[in-house]
Amino acid sequence: MADIVRGDIAAGLDRLGLGKRSAVIVHSSLSSFGRVDGGAEAVCEALLEVCGSVLMPAATSDHTGIDPPPGLRRPLNAYEPCATWELFDEQLASATQYSPELPIDRELGRIPETLRLTQPHHRSTHPTFSYVAAGAEAERLISAQRLARPLGPINELGELDGTVLLLGVSHTANTTIHLAEQQLGRGRFHRYAKADASTWLELPNIPGASHRFDDIEPVLRPDTRETFIGTCRARAIPVRSVLAATRDLIQADPRALLCADDPTCRCAAAYEQRLRAREER
Repeated sequence: MADIVRGDIAAGLDRLGLGKRSAVIVHSSLSSFGRVDGGAEAVCEALLEVCGSVLMPAATSDHTGIDPPPGLRRPLNAYEPCATWELFDEQLASATQYSPELPIDRELGRIPETLRLTQPHHRSTHPTFSYVAAGAEAERLISAQRLARPLGPINELGELDGTVLLLGVSHTANTTIHLAEQQLGRGRFHRYAKADASTWLELPNIPGASHRFDDIEPVLRPDTRETFIGTCRARAIPVRSVLAATRDLIQADPRALLCADDPTCRCAAAYEQRLRAREER
């Protein structure tokens, strides 16, 4: 099969109905395209050629994250604290203080890291859950994040009539679903990170598990535009549609999009969080 070139990617984005008025959050897999002439940089260039604004997750918890200190147990937090202060101090010493120059978590793929390295951009300063954005509305999207609102850029993207763009990945990568969860009191976890050489931070409202998020696909199918770019299955779904569908599912069933058979999974804690939030209303 011939290499995919930047023009092929741009044409595929055009087929999805995207253009200079589009603001997109991109979840991606470079390998899904097949062979790309120019690699991840060509994908980034095509995205910015076609779309007005591009937002990508840029998390760094693999560098900055630590376990909770001994004895710190938040209700329904699905996270065990360190066994001893000695172990906690070792983790704090070996973790990295957040910097915008830190590489993006490798689990998010090569495309967001390439955007960071090769394109003019803004990056947020959340110690574990940052974003990177480029284009016309980049500064607006990034400035919407706070330590207590890690998903703020997605909320702002919804205000811009933005689009979720899945490039070769499933809805298990779709962080917009997490925003709707949290709006209903579910998937609100505390996590921990290094602040400086001797200081740690507790960070609220970090999302939970996503391994059942593909259950939403049949509900979103009427609102999904789809094409293939090489071997990449590319899908575009309005952010507002994702939020509305998720809310409808969870309001109908508090276990929606969660696994029901593993009491040790974060899904169990998220379910209990939803029940408690419903009781408090």
